[in-house]
Amino acid sequence: MDGVWARLSGNEAAQVVDNMTTGDESAFKFLELTKKQRLYGFGLCLVTGFGLSLLGGIFFALGQVALFATLYVVGAVVSLVGTGFLLGFMKQLKMMWDPVRRYAAGIFLLCIALTFVFAFVVNIDILVIVFAILTYLAFAWYSLSYIPYARTLAKKLWPW
Repeated sequence: MDGVWARLSGNEAAQVVDNMTTGDESAFKFLELTKKQRLYGFGLCLVTGFGLSLLGGIFFALGQVALFATLYVVGAVVSLVGTGFLLGFMKQLKMMWDPVRRYAAGIFLLCIALTFVFAFVVNIDILVIVFAILTYLAFAWYSLSYIPYARTLAKKLWPW
């Protein structure tokens, strides 16, 4: 495991972020944001998305399943939109379907749809929470695909 950590040195991680944010393909190029501002935008979207999902969890505990589903999914999408600050939306859409992440992206989008279906059409609360959890796991696995060796490390740390 030390070999994995050695490959993820601070300089290399900074280089990965630098490579992601230096292109002219940012969705917010027209705003002429600096690299620092784009990183702040990404972070803000990530925190906002997590906050919305957490707020949705509170509403689920209060029995408001439809509100939970809405807030949870909107939170996940806001987190994903944050990558527009780093990569640009078109590049993000293309990269979503790269072989390394296409299954995670497909499962993520399918689980979002199924969360809504079971919250608003079928009204089966337990399946809403199951697909919400699967959405989170698919999004986490998808996100790890952008970090060098992160999936390898996650597999080594997974207890099963």
